Amino acid sequence: MFQRNSRTPHSGGSSRFVRGGRRPFNARGGNSGGRGRGRKMPTFDPSQFINKNPVKAAEVAYVPKHMFTDFGVSEGIVRTIHALGITTPSPIQDQIIPEILKGHDVIGLAETGTGKTAAFLIPLIEKALHDHKRQVLIMAPTRELALQIDQEFKKLAKGYRLFSTVCVGGTNIRPQIISLNRQNHFIIGTPGRLLDLLERGKIQGSRITTVVLDEADRMLDMGFIHDMRKILETIPSERETLFFSATMTREAEALVSDFLRNPVHISVKKQDAAESIEQDIVKYSDHGKYDTLVALLGDASFTRVIIFGAMKHSVEKLGIELTRSGIKAESIHGNKNHGQRQRALQGFKDGRVRVLVATDVAARGIHVDDVSHVINYDLPNTFEDYLHRIGRTGRGSKRGKALTFVPDAHAQEVREHRAHPQGEASGTRVGRRPYEGSRPYTPRAPRAHGGDQGNRGSRDDRGGRGPRRPKLEKLRF
Repeated sequence: MFQRNSRTPHSGGSSRFVRGGRRPFNARGGNSGGRGRGRKMPTFDPSQFINKNPVKAAEVAYVPKHMFTDFGVSEGIVRTIHALGITTPSPIQDQIIPEILKGHDVIGLAETGTGKTAAFLIPLIEKALHDHKRQVLIMAPTRELALQIDQEFKKLAKGYRLFSTVCVGGTNIRPQIISLNRQNHFIIGTPGRLLDLLERGKIQGSRITTVVLDEADRMLDMGFIHDMRKILETIPSERETLFFSATMTREAEALVSDFLRNPVHISVKKQDAAESIEQDIVKYSDHGKYDTLVALLGDASFTRVIIFGAMKHSVEKLGIELTRSGIKAESIHGNKNHGQRQRALQGFKDGRVRVLVATDVAARGIHVDDVSHVINYDLPNTFEDYLHRIGRTGRGSKRGKALTFVPDAHAQEVREHRAHPQGEASGTRVGRRPYEGSRPYTPRAPRAHGGDQGNRGSRDDRGGRGPRRPKLEKLRF
């Protein structure tokens, strides 16, 4: 499910994360203990997290070539769009709506917050109004994003006899099957559950006329490539395919090459978040990580905060600890069911909860306004994940701040020197193992019965028995 980033650190590149060795943090900054099979984390250069004086580049106002009335969509849809407070098309809407209306396959390179959901929903709703036999299948990486797409669909299609159903994992499949027995113009879901329903015959692939892959790069990152391919192979090749992604990886290019027909490319890239959001690091010493976090949250400027952790149990524990400390907090991760996650998210949106503690995967698809701070309590796996995290704050014209917890280098060096006075002779290099937590690192001796030590922790993500590895974030889609 998670892919290792094999790139090594270098100066001046954008992707500087590689896997390094450390045990997972606990709520107070120590190790999780166990037998030393903790989650491996990236080594990093802390300086890349510092940008105390972000320069908000003066953006040239985009002048759309069209107004919503120029697209040729129904007057009722235009009235609904205006009633939602949308007066002029965003760049992605202005450029891609005409292409979808013409029936072209499209590749839309755009991040969240650019209006891309409405960019594909508006023309697809218009088409469905003229042909009620059309059926659209929308794939999204997470339950939260699938639900948000459905909510936006209901707003834009209000007053029309157009119906949708959401099919996501982690919830009872029976209500979804019952809903699929009725007429549905839009089926929205996560790849795993959609494939399950296709294989059961509850979704008829032959009836699908349009497929939308939303946040395709995230679905690929999460290991859905095989599910996505199987779904696309069950749908007639004459379908329309709309591909939306923030980036174009090799896997994405291969998918596009195999399943899209002469696609039109539309790219709308916003300013790099790393350049526009104030960023800094927070140093902590042994056993002081949690206390440092609580002290930070005591600042009145931390009005709405998302804290990112790496593992499900750590995120759950941190949320409980913060609540005990008098800070209203909720957590969201893969071990929580659909209802629990929605209640936590709604409480955060409503302001009843000030702090939301989340894992990377569970947080994808979360769009909350006015997030004052993002805190990387645990380091992300890749630089791209880092950018995705901090992009939750500083949206639009709002200011935001991102803080990343890193161990105090001097305390780290002193601790390791005490544990291994000889440095290199003891099997480790003083000052070079970042983020080990509160216990000194001691290399384990090879197993007496032999075996390839390099294969430890390399269990196949897709099943099969093999050497054990720690559980990472894995949602039930």
